[in-house]
Amino acid sequence: MADPRRRRRRYAYGPYAGGPDPLAPPYDIRAAMDQIGRDVSPRQALQELLRRGLDGRRGLDDLTRRVWERRRDLQRDNRIDGTLQEVRELLARALDAERESLGNEDSDDARFREMQLDALPPDTGGAVRELGGYDWRSSDARQAYQEIRDLLGREMLDQRFQGMKQAMQNATPEDVERINAMLDDLNDLLDRHARGEDTTEQFAEFMRAHGEHFPENPQSTEELVDALAARAAAAQRMMNSMSAEQRAELAELAQQAFGDPRLSQSLARLDAQLQGLRPGEDWSGEGNFRGENPMGMGEATRAMEELGQLDALAEQLAQSYPGARMEDIDLDALTEMLGPEAAADARTLAELERELQRQDLFRRAPDGSLLLSPKALRTLGQSVLRDVADRISGRQGQRDTRRAGAAGEATGATRPWAFGDTQAWSVPRTLLNAQLRRAGGDDRALDVSDVEIVETEQRTRAAVTLLVDTSWSMVAEGRWVPMKRTALALHQLISTRFRGDDLSLITFGRHAQTVDLAELIGLEGVYMQGTNLHHALLLARERLARQPDATPVVLVVTDGEPTAHLEPDGEAFFDYPPSPYTLRATVDGLDRLIGMDAAFTFFVLGDDPGLLSFVNRLARRAGGRVVQPDLDGLGAEVVSDYLRRRTG
Repeated sequence: MADPRRRRRRYAYGPYAGGPDPLAPPYDIRAAMDQIGRDVSPRQALQELLRRGLDGRRGLDDLTRRVWERRRDLQRDNRIDGTLQEVRELLARALDAERESLGNEDSDDARFREMQLDALPPDTGGAVRELGGYDWRSSDARQAYQEIRDLLGREMLDQRFQGMKQAMQNATPEDVERINAMLDDLNDLLDRHARGEDTTEQFAEFMRAHGEHFPENPQSTEELVDALAARAAAAQRMMNSMSAEQRAELAELAQQAFGDPRLSQSLARLDAQLQGLRPGEDWSGEGNFRGENPMGMGEATRAMEELGQLDALAEQLAQSYPGARMEDIDLDALTEMLGPEAAADARTLAELERELQRQDLFRRAPDGSLLLSPKALRTLGQSVLRDVADRISGRQGQRDTRRAGAAGEATGATRPWAFGDTQAWSVPRTLLNAQLRRAGGDDRALDVSDVEIVETEQRTRAAVTLLVDTSWSMVAEGRWVPMKRTALALHQLISTRFRGDDLSLITFGRHAQTVDLAELIGLEGVYMQGTNLHHALLLARERLARQPDATPVVLVVTDGEPTAHLEPDGEAFFDYPPSPYTLRATVDGLDRLIGMDAAFTFFVLGDDPGLLSFVNRLARRAGGRVVQPDLDGLGAEVVSDYLRRRTG
């Protein structure tokens, strides 16, 4: 019989079914860059990616939504007058028990005491104060009244010191004395610290004597102040959330805590010192609690602390402040508020942000803002050009727009094939690469990595100027990102396939300016009226005049009639509706380029009939073309027009 230990074990393999694949990479850089390419603006692109999430992981928007839901539930389900409500119930119990006891007595003293009870102030605080010296006949009433004093003391301490409520359960007079001594020592320590004295030794002595009351285990006076100030500020916000009547009632009741007014006085002094030492804490905020679940003073203070933490998390997750980065998110607080999965999602997004910067795709400017690196611009350009090529191929029934031969003559050089290339293969180099690979032990006959294509050079050079409208209407009508993607695609095509050509990018709003690709991609939309095509045409002429040996090509992308022109003194003149002077100046700028035999194409966005009529007249005057693409097709139309001119 065969030894069962020697039997061959059989294993079955299949996809992991216990949730997300634990061995999968936490993020896909290429997928991330593809998503960023849909937004283009470096200040917004990464933020949009982090907001949406990637590869099925929750993004910042989802985490922020959960933060606000928790904040809403906290305020919707709870109320902060639980201590007042409990005091009222204890007071009513004490008075009922006392009146029942007095009703069983047939004496003048009993009737007098009943009159005393009937004459109590109507407010709870005043009634508790008046009863401070009352000699209770009922033991149940005396016990209920003592519970009021103990409750107030424990709740007031629970507001400022974590765990104190439980520690002071069934407190004796000696316990109260120790707490008063601790508060005196604490106030003396903070008083010396506020005067700038060295409190190192006094702090160590204080912690030796009273350290059990501070589970946070502060290591210095500064850390002690930080912990106490955050809690005291939350207690103040809780008070701010009450009505004026409730605040007055609690202030009155505070004098009866443990039957000793010193506690209230010491805590008031402590709060004043902490506010002076940490004025930056939120001492004036409040919460809108409107639920049915009553919370005591300590519990309500913790709720206010939680609201503060949720507000801080919401700000961190929004990433909307200057220099914001994912490392700012408090993962411990996120775990406490939303659980470990939320913290894991945020940690993955932070790792993605770091990896994008590590790979030199994003850089931080001195002001903390994000910039796309040249590497990122190339990566985005490839992605955008690939999308444009797919659109052109789908429309024309061809795989790509680049033609071997028609675009230029072979140079004798070769280069590795890249996705989208349609140039002729270099058969000798391809076969040689395959043989060398097989000699290394790879038995595949032919692999895509073996393929090399024939490099070509252009028969003629072109000097291309892309004039893009950056007026506010481009932003308001959703044309800002398609415009940038168009510039990216054209720049990528020229820099990789038509290297002899020159591309100039000119933006025009109230004024025009020549920019490089990174400046255009980083450009943020600002509200400023004016469409100064005249100035842009002047800059285009200057640029083209520097290259007399190149064929001049002018591509104009705009969504509005010219409403501004450049005056002789360099100032921009703006008027709406368009001034005849502006229209005349724009035509004059066009005529100067016509004299250089420039080829024109106008890309008109939107359906403004006045713009279309004016541009048609310009095109007829210049012998150019007018194209009216939809936003998704803008990049394909511009690239197709350029290729049409380059390939004849």
